[in-house]
Amino acid sequence: MIVDARGLRCPLPVIELARAARDAAPGSLLTVLATDPAARYDVPAWARLRGHELVAITANAIDMDGADASDTDMDGAELAITVRTAGDAERPGAGRP
Repeated sequence: MIVDARGLRCPLPVIELARAARDAAPGSLLTVLATDPAARYDVPAWARLRGHELVAITANAIDMDGADASDTDMDGAELAITVRTAGDAERPGAGRP
């Protein structure tokens, strides 16, 4: 599933991704498209906190995995960040009423 958050500023890309993840089946791949440079950090942090797996981060189709974003001019770059949703048992708070 693609979540188009281009043109949205922090925290809206994460909010839109969280809405999509809430409705997605466990193990689904979600890709958020964002132009806000903060998404490079915010989406992986959100995924880690929610128990989702960060699959890939690309900027303008250039793989950014492991790269130091401070070495790359990210202003205006289109980011594509893909996460795999956690299974219900893996999500923090799962099983609580």
